Amino acid sequence: MVARFLIAVLAALGIQAGLAAPPAELPPPSPKQIDFTSDIAPLLESRCLVCHGPQVQMNGLRLDLREDALRGSLNGPVIQPGKSADSKLIQIVAGLVEGKIMPPAGERLSNEQIGLLRAWIDQGANWPATSELTQGSESPKSSHWAFQPVQRPTLPRVRNHEWLNSGTGSSNEIDRFILAKLQAEGVEPSPRADAITLARRLHLDLTGLPPTPEQLAAFAGESSSKAYGNLVDRLLDSPHYGEKWGRHWLDLARYGDSNGFRGDTFRKHAWRYRHWVINAFNSDMPFDQFTIEQIAGDLLPDRTTEQWVATGFHRNTPTNTEGGSEPEEWRFEQVVNRTNTVGTVWLGLTAGCAQCHNHKYDPITQKEYYQLFAFFNDAEEVNIDAPLEGERGPYMRALPAYQKERDRLLAELKVKELQAAWEKKVRYHAAHEGESNAWDGAFDELRTFVDLGETIFFTPPELRSWRREKRITDFFVSDYHRVLGKEEWKELGFIELKKKLRELDETLPPFSGAQVIHIERNPRRSHVFLGGSYKTPGIEVEKATPSWLHAIKAGGRPTRLELGQWLVSKENPLTSRVMVNRIWQELFGRGLVTTSEDLGSQGERPSHPELLDWLASEFMGTWSYKQTIKTIVMSAAYRQSSKARPELSEHDPENRLVARQGRFRLPAELIRDSALAVSGLLYPKVGGRGVRPPQPEGANRMGAGSDRWKVSEGPDRYRRGLYIQNQRMAPYPLLTNFDMPAGYVASCRRDRSNSPLQALNLLNDPVFIESAQALAVRTLTEAPGGVAERLNYAFELCVGRQPEPVETDWLQTSFEEQKEILTQDSERAEKLFPLKLAGVSPEEGAAWVGVSSVLLNLDEFITRE
Repeated sequence: MVARFLIAVLAALGIQAGLAAPPAELPPPSPKQIDFTSDIAPLLESRCLVCHGPQVQMNGLRLDLREDALRGSLNGPVIQPGKSADSKLIQIVAGLVEGKIMPPAGERLSNEQIGLLRAWIDQGANWPATSELTQGSESPKSSHWAFQPVQRPTLPRVRNHEWLNSGTGSSNEIDRFILAKLQAEGVEPSPRADAITLARRLHLDLTGLPPTPEQLAAFAGESSSKAYGNLVDRLLDSPHYGEKWGRHWLDLARYGDSNGFRGDTFRKHAWRYRHWVINAFNSDMPFDQFTIEQIAGDLLPDRTTEQWVATGFHRNTPTNTEGGSEPEEWRFEQVVNRTNTVGTVWLGLTAGCAQCHNHKYDPITQKEYYQLFAFFNDAEEVNIDAPLEGERGPYMRALPAYQKERDRLLAELKVKELQAAWEKKVRYHAAHEGESNAWDGAFDELRTFVDLGETIFFTPPELRSWRREKRITDFFVSDYHRVLGKEEWKELGFIELKKKLRELDETLPPFSGAQVIHIERNPRRSHVFLGGSYKTPGIEVEKATPSWLHAIKAGGRPTRLELGQWLVSKENPLTSRVMVNRIWQELFGRGLVTTSEDLGSQGERPSHPELLDWLASEFMGTWSYKQTIKTIVMSAAYRQSSKARPELSEHDPENRLVARQGRFRLPAELIRDSALAVSGLLYPKVGGRGVRPPQPEGANRMGAGSDRWKVSEGPDRYRRGLYIQNQRMAPYPLLTNFDMPAGYVASCRRDRSNSPLQALNLLNDPVFIESAQALAVRTLTEAPGGVAERLNYAFELCVGRQPEPVETDWLQTSFEEQKEILTQDSERAEKLFPLKLAGVSPEEGAAWVGVSSVLLNLDEFITRE
């Protein structure tokens, strides 16, 4: 039966029960003297226990709290004694409110029960302080495993095993947990992978780049027992480590270089946050500091620019400024996005389920959700100067001449005067929408295509910074035709002015900025929003964290800074578990908890709970990503072969026992990076601005458009996939086809799909054609000898090993067949191999391009063994 006393709350949902017609008049209050314990408490307790345990909180009303139970309407005052007839609660219970008959299903409250409630209110709604109901002011504790304190487990006993004691393994504690589970299941671990496979695995896992033949030879030839550990240390110290593990974090941070809705406006400075992430991983910034700076770097005492840049984490939210969109609605949606992201990334919970109602499975009430929401509700978006080292000097020297020339160009056409009149009319029509389509469109375009355009526009011109004023002026020059007409706009000389301003901008040395947040001058009040809608605020709430975890440490009202500290408190049972599980996921292909986005009651249980807690306790001891990764990769479990074993296919098809290593396709960016690396095209610059490599013909018709996807020239077009501009509405096709997240919400684990489009990409995408051509040139110029020797060299470049005889025969046959076909089609041969190499005919060169393409399409090439 529906809990009848939830009626007052459920009524806010506006559900029509469709039951019998309501009574014509309100039942009178009961004449008896109401006793809370015997008349009201049983009603409250029995109904509350039906739905959500010892307390109920839905859409903001707490029925275990006297005032909430008596509000009647969510924002209304507490009903006074003798006024029960005015109570919205009583009216809805009785079915006197049009369209709202409660409960929405099942048996209605009887007249006698309604009379009891009326009498209780009229008699002062006695609520004894000793009532057990008042103990429900905190959410109930949960017995779910993930919410229990992290306890460092005792290492399990295992039978003597050569896996631990011989040179093929290590004495790593991880292996005792793995082996104990395997022995309990009667399963043997897999043997150690060969040296080449291990080296390639480490390079891909730690830096995201394949090893060179020289690196493999050096590792294979090192006889020291410390060779493996030395390789691990070298790779962890590589600047490419920050790129590989930073990319994983950017998935969690829902990173994107554009707004993600109509116009998909490019975010000029979004990359600055990515740059911070890469540096943070390379420096092995302690994870507690890494967390606090992203959550609240703007609130740190004596904050540095870099600490403020870290709050760009919150600016990765998509932004909708489409015509007809309501700014407050989308500000609300951004705060919801930030709240949900923090819940997913650090707590591993589906907190967003509590936006509209109490979480159905985990102990997160709707009120607690909006208490967490309140931490981000008063965050204002701002852009700051954040120059990289060496940028400030050249920029400052060039700026005076730049400004002088810009002022001259604007003065020539009286832009300042025209802009002032234009702004006045835009402001008028923004307040009187519908009077003019043209002027409405001007305001809509401003909101859509100027970063923080509405905020800047309604700032008085005399209070705008120089750069903010520049943004409005540049927009005015390019968009004035909308209200003036294109012919008159041309006659004013604005087409030429727009071109000159763009050319002038290109003469100014780069000066980096960053998208960040800070606290609004006038902090907003936060509410529970009924049904998750910004239009229906309920009761007011203060900043707080879920009470069923651990207390937040704050002297007064907590801020985002205290929230960041709370997330990485050693009392927090979730954050360390969540993070080490995701590290394991990156190194084995699946987490100890497969549902790495959800450690709540609807997620999977860990395959090795004691190991998870051991890793979590180790992580909290150092907060070091690098140390945790090293601990895992030094284990015998990590070094196992990934070869499938028939006896495991039925016993453990998903490899939950970790009886072997994982074998999985590389992430999207690493597939492209590998092709560039083995072909010799990769430009290994670390950090900095994004790039726009060539895309397949037709891709630019979506989203950004060809005029906004200006292909990067020089070495920038060969940078790693991490740096490719992520245009949310039209992402780089190759990366999309290989399952790169879109960047709208946090992505904790990537899908690994298998589709024909992927094969077509590897064969025909511009980067793979160019890589095949470069690999052919590299093979022809670097490898001495005949076809067989060159095949061996190219094969080793791509997969790190020498081909088997049967593979050499197959490739050599393919080479000869392609060469013969191309001899009959010289035009095609010259197109495939347009370079001139001494002693190499176009047909031979093109045949090598074909062989190179085959190698770049090998399953072994795009797979991490």
